[in-house]
Amino acid sequence: MASSSGVREGVLLGMGNPLLDISITGNQDLLSRYGLEPNNAVLATPEQHELFHEVVEKFSPSYIAGGATQNSVRVAQWLLQVPGATTFMGGVGNDRFRHILEENARCVGVNVCYQVYPDDKTGVCAAIITGEDRSLITELGAAERFCLDFLQKQENWALVEKARYFYIGGFLLSNSSDVVTAVAKHCSAAKKTLVMNLHATFLCQYFADPGLNLMPHVDVLFGNGDEYTEFARQMNMDMGDMAALALKVAALPKANSDLPRIVIITQGKAPTIVATEGRVEEIHVQPVDTSLIKDTNGCGDAFVGGFLSQLVQGKPLSECLRCGSYAAKIVIQHFGCTYPDHPDFV
Repeated sequence: MASSSGVREGVLLGMGNPLLDISITGNQDLLSRYGLEPNNAVLATPEQHELFHEVVEKFSPSYIAGGATQNSVRVAQWLLQVPGATTFMGGVGNDRFRHILEENARCVGVNVCYQVYPDDKTGVCAAIITGEDRSLITELGAAERFCLDFLQKQENWALVEKARYFYIGGFLLSNSSDVVTAVAKHCSAAKKTLVMNLHATFLCQYFADPGLNLMPHVDVLFGNGDEYTEFARQMNMDMGDMAALALKVAALPKANSDLPRIVIITQGKAPTIVATEGRVEEIHVQPVDTSLIKDTNGCGDAFVGGFLSQLVQGKPLSECLRCGSYAAKIVIQHFGCTYPDHPDFV
């Protein structure tokens, strides 16, 4: 059923690792003791497990329902204002964190479809903010058990069939690559749109893996400068500058040639680079008054969510980017990936 705006129920399906974000304002000493970089994203090693206890016990954390992909889907849903326009799938434990996540998503209108593991914990992500940088460290818990058998159940695959646009975060590749490749192939075969995000330098190996052969199915690819640099290294590409690299990635072979690939490279305050159909441009980033900035964590997720909200409506690329910038500007003025009750994007 379509709304008055033409947006259909279930038009966008997101898949990723649902996580409870534990956000703190930290310091370099904390990062150094646990071997973390100021602006990066990693999966926790056993030696880093104690960090999660420390941030809870020694700091003043805020708890926000998150996970990068789920954040973007929530933002897209907030902007669409059509109940059930978006769906999100991922693995969770059967604990109170699961219920916090589900309530947070459903209250804005997302149709949540979690795979629940009663014997496991819902995943967590510590976001350590230092200045304008954020270091993310994650324990996936049940999120890493999200599996293809669950997706292929009749009632769940019906949600895949219903969707026309898909957003899958790169983080899912580290634990559920078979889920990602199944959906990617479905998108190309059915001429649907697959949007993905490199999400972290250590994940670029999966996008470059010839065994997975994922890139031919990717229609829109997000990432920051560091991530694209690592992707180029993994692909043995001659780097050149970022604009040249964006054009090369956009020109990689595609399974669905009806949809030219769009490559988007975010660079913080520096211009965003966008390449498609042999053209590249730099989009100026509107500065935000530093006195209004409360938390940069979730800013990138919001940009993607804003972009997706216009993409599913068939809006031009320029409008998708404009809404992405709007959403990022709003979220950066709130703690975590949160926003006012109603958007004022026009």
